Amino acid sequence: MNAAPRVLAVIDDLLAAAAPDERGALWHLAQPGRELDANLVRLPPGAEVGEHQEDVLDVLLVALEGRGSVRTGGRDLALGPGTVLWLPRTSRRALAAGPDGLTYLTVHRRRPGLAIKPPSGAYEGGEGPCMLDRVCPECGRLSQDPAPVFCSRCGERFPER
Repeated sequence: MNAAPRVLAVIDDLLAAAAPDERGALWHLAQPGRELDANLVRLPPGAEVGEHQEDVLDVLLVALEGRGSVRTGGRDLALGPGTVLWLPRTSRRALAAGPDGLTYLTVHRRRPGLAIKPPSGAYEGGEGPCMLDRVCPECGRLSQDPAPVFCSRCGERFPER
């Protein structure tokens, strides 16, 4: 049976319902069987999502409220309400909220399931590597960066190591 189109959220209602100081992922697409992921993210004034690289997925970012910038390739791209930014896979970028904060929506293909494969010729017995230090404490996303500083989904800073 085909899934029926339906309204999943009204952004103005989500923002009105969120506490003024609530930050990180305010909403995410969670329907089973989907081929897309989407996140509504709020960064407080001056907050940053540290430089990172998405190796697998292109990301579309739509600024909704506030202002900020994306630093990529040695230049700053301004973000303001209504700005639509394409972040191609393999591009390095860092995001900074302006003095009034920044709220944005990201949309990308659903991330393929995590498959951890040992290097060829590696010993395959015993426990797999623990990657809990790469799981965002705020939204639960596993970072592809072996030493993450900020979460690329919600902007939360990882604990110091």
